Parts: sequence; structure tokens; C-alpha cells
Amino acid sequence: MWLHHKTMCPRWQHGFMMQPLETNMRLRGKTALITGGNSGIGLATAKLFVAEGAKVIVTGRNKETLEAAARELGRNAIALAADTTDIAATEAAIRKGSETFGKLDILFANAGIPGGTPLGSATLEVFEKVISTNLTGVFFTVQSALPYINDNASIILNGSVISVLGNPGYSAYGAAKAGVRAMARIMASELSPRGIRVNVVAPGAIRTPIWGAAVATPEAEKAFEKRIGLATPLGRIGEPDHISKTVLFLASDDAAHIQGQEIFVDGGAVASPAGAPVYRG
Repeated sequence: MWLHHKTMCPRWQHGFMMQPLETNMRLRGKTALITGGNSGIGLATAKLFVAEGAKVIVTGRNKETLEAAARELGRNAIALAADTTDIAATEAAIRKGSETFGKLDILFANAGIPGGTPLGSATLEVFEKVISTNLTGVFFTVQSALPYINDNASIILNGSVISVLGNPGYSAYGAAKAGVRAMARIMASELSPRGIRVNVVAPGAIRTPIWGAAVATPEAEKAFEKRIGLATPLGRIGEPDHISKTVLFLASDDAAHIQGQEIFVDGGAVASPAGAPVYRG
């Protein structure tokens, strides 16, 4: 039986009836595709999108982590195996996801790999793999999605501070991420007639598995985070949710008039490097 008296119903506050929380969901009724959605930033974003009312398609290469992600995300998500460098597999995953949840309103081209290419000892194999995954794969993910994406949709590409910081040993990675920024602006020009927005989120150092050996032990992780903190004006490493919440903003109608932009989520590392703790007296 429904109880109307305001003292007996938690939805009554200050003399009026509160709306159900779900009406505040920012992605209610929307469908999103997240590449590399089985771990790190991609998984954090998928969780947030589901919580905000979206149906989410995640893709990735690792079937084990994909299955774990699917269990964690629940019935409003589907996890599909696809390597972004495999255009046919990417197209098939997008088609299957769209058949399941409908045409896309949001695409977060997040999948990427690390890879050092130090001048003097870089190999062609690693260089081409980094470019193929982090740049070429992003382009063909967007191209493959176009027949399945709604007008007025939002596309977010994952960039990096390494595109501008000049980190030694990362020529291929930095070039790929700088290419992502340039590509986003061109895509924004091409897709504006359809009302589709294309923007870039550029993370700084974020606590994810991408760091590999640098965080392999608790001691190594502590030392790594201290080093990052000293070089970051806000004095800390970033968390996956710092990125996912920025992606949510760009995906939502709150960013309806933002087009062709790159947002650095890096604790000030790019804009205010001289403010880092290492430079303070």
C-alpha cells in the first residue's frame, strides 16, 4: 500500500515530494560504445555510464577481462571481443552491439596501448604497433561506427599529455596522441552537419594497469606515485574517475555546444608545470 503522509515516506522533504533519483540520470535512454572498456579508464567510464542510465557496449582484446566486465556491468551492458586494429572485427562488434541496444548516441574511442620508442633503439615493429592501435585504430573505429551512430551524438577520443610534454622515449605514442587531437578537429568539421560533436579528453598520469612494471610491487607503486606527485601541480596521481567524469560531461547534453576541443585532465601538468611541488621552495 502506498503511504501518502510525508512523515512516513522518505521521498517527502521540505513539504514537497522529491522526484525519483533516476530522473536525474544524465544518459537515460542513450546507447554508448566504449573501446577498451574492459579495464582502467574504459571500465570506469562504462560503470559510470550504466549508473547514469545508458546501455553500454564495451569492446576489448582480452576475453577473460571482458567476461568479468560484463558480469560487473550487468544487464545494461554487452561485452564483445574486438581488437581496434582489426577493422572487420570492430565493424562486426559495432553492428552486433547496435542490434542489441540500438543506434549509438555516444562513442568513446578509448582503446590504446603503451610502447616505448627511444631514439636510437626503437624497433619498427613497436613503432608501427603503437601508431596502428593509438591512431589508425581510432580513425577506423569512428569510421566503422558512422552508419550506426545517431545525429547529434557525441564522440570522445582519448588523447594524452604526452602529445605535448616531450617525454623522452615516446615518439610514436606522442605522435599518435597528437594525431588524435588533429584528427578530432577534422572529424568535428566533417560531422558538424549531422550535429555530431567530436572532442578529446587528454589524461595525465592515471592510476591504471597501463604502467606495468612501474607499479608491479607496493614499494614500486609508492615510489612511482611520489614521483608523479612531485611533477604535478596538484601533487597527486589521477584516478580513473577523474577521466570518466570528464568523459560523462562531454557525452552528456551539458556539453551540447562544445565541439573540437581537448580537455587535459592532468592536475595542471600541461598548463602550469612550474607549479609542481618539485619547483616549490
